[in-house]
Amino acid sequence: MNVGRILIVAGAILVIAGLAWLLLTRLGLGRLPGDIMIERGNFRFYFPLATSLVVSVFLTLLFWLFRR
Repeated sequence: MNVGRILIVAGAILVIAGLAWLLLTRLGLGRLPGDIMIERGNFRFYFPLATSLVVSVFLTLLFWLFRR
């Protein structure tokens, strides 16, 4: 496959993922009750545990439906 075509496809995937991330944060995904957030002084640690589980279940169901 042509390297230029691979770079264009990778760039398109990144743009789509970025737009989806913006849309999902506006819907409240990313601040669920199971997400871990630690703030101490000027240090901030954020681990989206519940958000990761919700996205994983959604993608699993989506891929399962397309596979059938």
